Amino acid sequence: MAEKKNLLTDKGLKKLEEELQELRVVKRKEVAQKLKEAREQGDLSENAEYDAAKDEQKDIQARIEELEAILKNVEVVYTDEVDRDTVNVGCKVTVKELSNGNVQEFKLVGSTETDVLNNKISNESPVGAALIGAKAGEIVTVDAPNGSFQFEILEINLDEE
Repeated sequence: MAEKKNLLTDKGLKKLEEELQELRVVKRKEVAQKLKEAREQGDLSENAEYDAAKDEQKDIQARIEELEAILKNVEVVYTDEVDRDTVNVGCKVTVKELSNGNVQEFKLVGSTETDVLNNKISNESPVGAALIGAKAGEIVTVDAPNGSFQFEILEINLDEE
C-alpha cells in the first residue's frame, strides 16, 4: 500500500524546512550545551536540569523525525500554478453560509498545515472537501458530523501572505 502523500503549499513546505533546519542546527546545540552544564554539576541521579535537558533532547529528536517523515513523502502545491477559477489547495475562499448569512474566509491547505484558529482548513475536512473544485457563485453542500449545511462561494483568491 502506498504511503499517503503529505500535501503542502509552497509556503508550508518552506516553513517546515526552516523548522527542521532550526532544530538540527540550533536547538540540538543548545540542548547539548545544557546537558554538558548539567553533567558538570555532579550527581546525575538527582539533577533536575539534566533530566529536563534529556527530555528536551527527546522532544527535539521526535519532532525532527516527524518533520523528516512528512518531508520524505511530500507533494507541493505551488500557489502560482493554481487555477484561479476553482477552489484548490492554496486558495483563500470567501463563503456565505446560506442558513444564517454568515460570511467566512478560509484558506485551503493540506492536512499538515491545518490551523483552525487561523481559518486554515484541510482539503480533507468536510468543508474543505466540499469546496475543492467549486467555482465562485456556486453553492456547495457540506456533510459534516453535526449535519448538512450549504455555502455559497463568493470569492476565490490566491493566498498573498
